[in-house]
Amino acid sequence: MTARTSALWEKQDQHKGDRWRLFQAVGEAVPAGKVLYAGSFVDVAPSFVYDDVTYADMDKRAAAFFADTEGVQQIIAEHGGDADARFAFVHGDYRLLDLEAGSFDLLISLYAGFISEACGHLLRVGGTLLVNASHGDAALAALDPRFALAAVIQLNDGRYTVSNRDLDRFMVPKTTQSITVDSVKASGRGIAYTKTPFAYLFERVG
Repeated sequence: MTARTSALWEKQDQHKGDRWRLFQAVGEAVPAGKVLYAGSFVDVAPSFVYDDVTYADMDKRAAAFFADTEGVQQIIAEHGGDADARFAFVHGDYRLLDLEAGSFDLLISLYAGFISEACGHLLRVGGTLLVNASHGDAALAALDPRFALAAVIQLNDGRYTVSNRDLDRFMVPKTTQSITVDSVKASGRGIAYTKTPFAYLFERVG
């Protein structure tokens, strides 16, 4: 592992094991053969759980990180993943990914913009979108007829849990407001809901 790879991962993993715990919880709830993490930067934590992950990011530092194949494999192995698991990296704009439509079982959108809109077609019908409220992408997914809320991910005392109970309590705005695709995009921020989990799981239904 190069010193640069190590430094980038140390910064990414500054809250030690946080992403590992997240994807352990997701992995227990969402079996997936092929995973796409758009806007990943160097967050290789999905590979601790899943055996076939494609990462995509525009950042040159991410490209350098994933180019150190042995270093990335070492990080994966040190966190319980299969050192021989497949991972790939696409260096570029996730809005322009040349990947087969409907070919992924899990699409990850964390802190990277409107991935649900740009990459939703790459997720198979019946597949799962993991999305948080950052940049308003969860709100955008809720407005998208291709997706239906399937579960929420709660974070309590450093522990992530997935629940599909009482989902009608979630995504209820605190104030009366008109929420549209245009308004979400214009604000670039999440909606203030009465209950706010760490993230949401949507099923692609159409």
